[in-house]
Amino acid sequence: NKVLGSHMLEICPSIAAAKPSLEIHPLGIGGKEDPVRLVFDSQTGPAINASIIDLGSRYRLIVNAVDVVPTDEPLPRLPVARALWVPRPDFKTGVAAWILAGGAHHTGFSLSVTPEHMEDFATIAGIEYLLIDENTTLADIKKELRWNDVYHHLANGFS
Repeated sequence: NKVLGSHMLEICPSIAAAKPSLEIHPLGIGGKEDPVRLVFDSQTGPAINASIIDLGSRYRLIVNAVDVVPTDEPLPRLPVARALWVPRPDFKTGVAAWILAGGAHHTGFSLSVTPEHMEDFATIAGIEYLLIDENTTLADIKKELRWNDVYHHLANGFS
């Protein structure tokens, strides 16, 4: 089981496995002009997806370590930037942990930034950090979410 990440506009060609193609394809929604877009498949290897969510009294940075893999076949009918990955520790646990943590639909994706970089950022920014990686279990994530909630209420006062 894999996740296909794709986007038309807000992408960086530095993740491309080969030289991107600049293409125009019909949009078909929103009454807008057909956008010019970069079309490519991502490099493979270890990467991260990250999402910051607003919990009202604090922010949470959720990071999922993933392994980017080649697409199983060409995707000519998906003319956008594409990355196919396997969430760590595995598809079922990674996706369930992402949902339990409140992970958003839109994410930041990087083959260069590491979970350690993101943890440093969260520390500097004073926000909660939650890592989903090869050591994650659902039982541990549920406990960490509960403990984080208690900690932030005690540290910041109950609201």
